[in-house]
Amino acid sequence: MPQLDTSTWFITVLSTTITLFILMQLKISSQSFPTPPSPKTFTTQMTKNPWESKWTKIYLPLLLPPQ
Repeated sequence: MPQLDTSTWFITVLSTTITLFILMQLKISSQSFPTPPSPKTFTTQMTKNPWESKWTKIYLPLLLPPQ
């Protein structure tokens, strides 16, 4: 039974890997990707709430100092 000649396997695998790498790079570089979205500037509108116009403070009976 003849022996399998494996002396050329290294160069075959190496050349195949390099070729596939180059082909994938060419395939990826030919793609056109969309540009990333740019942020929009928003103007914030201040709304006046009824509780902002007056000063209020709530006193709870348990928070009063002892007498």
